[in-house]
Amino acid sequence: MTQDHYPYTTTGDFVPYAPQRLAEGEMRQRGTAFYEAMSQRRSIRTFSADRVPRDLIETAIRTAGTAPSGAHQQPWTFVAIGDPETKRRIRLAAEEEERTNYLDGRMPDDWKDEIARLGTSWRKPYLEHAPWIVVLFEQRYGIDADGERQKHYYVKESVGIAAGIFIASLHTMGLATLTHTPSPMAFLTKLLERPANERPFILFPIGYPESDSVVPRLDRKPLNDILVEYDG
Repeated sequence: MTQDHYPYTTTGDFVPYAPQRLAEGEMRQRGTAFYEAMSQRRSIRTFSADRVPRDLIETAIRTAGTAPSGAHQQPWTFVAIGDPETKRRIRLAAEEEERTNYLDGRMPDDWKDEIARLGTSWRKPYLEHAPWIVVLFEQRYGIDADGERQKHYYVKESVGIAAGIFIASLHTMGLATLTHTPSPMAFLTKLLERPANERPFILFPIGYPESDSVVPRLDRKPLNDILVEYDG
């Protein structure tokens, strides 16, 4: 490895990286197939009670753990809950916060107007009905082997990328979810007995869609609205 090939200061161990280079036709085929699959992804609020094997949840979490992160610190913790009583406690606590948001003026009117077309309310029965809940926590800082605080970098960016990969993995396996962020979410830290360095980031109810599930009629922005190209 020469300085020309790797013009950075290196202090760690390195191993060769030589993934298979695909033919352009196969690249396009794979990319298009993935896009077409992901374009069918929707957030749902009505889940079937059908059992979801634990190993599928583990696979999705393992896949999310491949996400890039600041200084490779991997500042995330996924807490998987299948216990009915714990799910019920989460639902009741989330609904208590959301009832205050919707009915007692804590949620701005313009935000309520934006989400009204999605059919949301303070009631969150899916938190109890979905076979699994996974709560993704961001590790605001780490704790080293000596118990000392370790600074973490780009935590929200890193955890956000992991969340996206997690969603894609679930959808690829035929499962559905919803990105739920009850505000405030501090009750999850206490209820799930997480340490002080962790903060709830997103809550995911996970399962199969109910047979009569419906979703809002929505359009995604076309490519021309999300791409700006500089071609020189």
